[in-house]
Parts: sequence; structure tokens; C-alpha cells
Amino acid sequence: MAGLIIISAPSGAGKSTMVRYLLAQELNIQFSISATSRPPRGEETNGVEYYFLTPEEFRERIAADEFVEYEEVYEGQFYGTLKSEVERILNEGKSVIFDVDCVGGLNIKKIFGDRALSIFVMPPSVEVLRERLEKRDTDAPEVIEKRLAKAEYEMSFAPQFDAIVCNDDYDRAKAEILKLVSDFTNPPSS
Repeated sequence: MAGLIIISAPSGAGKSTMVRYLLAQELNIQFSISATSRPPRGEETNGVEYYFLTPEEFRERIAADEFVEYEEVYEGQFYGTLKSEVERILNEGKSVIFDVDCVGGLNIKKIFGDRALSIFVMPPSVEVLRERLEKRDTDAPEVIEKRLAKAEYEMSFAPQFDAIVCNDDYDRAKAEILKLVSDFTNPPSS
């Protein structure tokens, strides 16, 4: 059954790692590339990790109702899911997997209901999150502090998701998330 799989988590909790793991498995899923108005980080490429838009382009697409969901995460920094991206993947008969923030994930779940499985990847603690973000070495210390404050806020949304996977043991978390997604995309026949 083609549906939508929503993976949300605070920055640094491991959602992108989990999504990459799921995409490498024998599942009929395809990654939904989000749009953002932030500049690319490191080796990120337009149309691969994100569709990079200027803040003006993003606002124009909002006005044209081209998003399933979007959020202004920081001032002038938008993230969102284009309707055309979701339709493209579903039309190919595949399930769509999203790597989105908590608010975006819950908005997608609200729109698609039972056609969507929402999973929250919970970090072991805020301190572990800090270590992971610092180890990435992609953000300035003040940006990390902003992300940690946002992470604590985002963790309060976890109970609204269909499932919570604590990423305190990577192998166990991978196995748990794979079972959740496999059961959702290949429900037992009755």
C-alpha cells in the first residue's frame, strides 16, 4: 500500500540517518525532497537534499498554494513540502518518506490521516544532542544553542506521533523503525 511515512525529530536526534537507513532497505519508498530557503550546507545539492529557493520564491509558492505544509522555522528561513513532490512519488506507486520537523510532520499527518504513519525519533537527552551537533561541525555555537532550545520545544510534540523511537542504541532504533515501516507498507492480509 502506498502511503506516507513521516520521520520527525529535533535536529541532531538522528532522523536523517534513520531515513537514509530505511531508503537502503528493500522497501517501496522514495524520499520526499523538501524545499527550503536556507543556503546549502557543505556538499548539499539542489534537487538532492533540498530544493533551494530564495525567501521570495518560497513566499510566491506559498501564495500559489503549492505546499502540503510549510513553516518559517527561523525568521526568513522556510521549510516545506511541495504538493507536486508528494503526487509525483505516489503516482509512481511508491510510499513517500519525509524527513521533516515536528510541526510539519504533524501537519502532514493531519492532512493524510490513516494514509500516513508518523514516527518521532527521540534523542537520549539534550546533552547527547549537544554532543552530536557539535561533532557535526556545521553550525556556529550560537546556532547550536538555538537548535537545542528548539529541540526541547519539539520534544514536547512526541506524544502526538503514532510511534516514538528512542535513538539511544542505534542498532535497536534501526530495527524498531524498520519494523514499524515494514508493517505499515506491507500490512498482513486478512
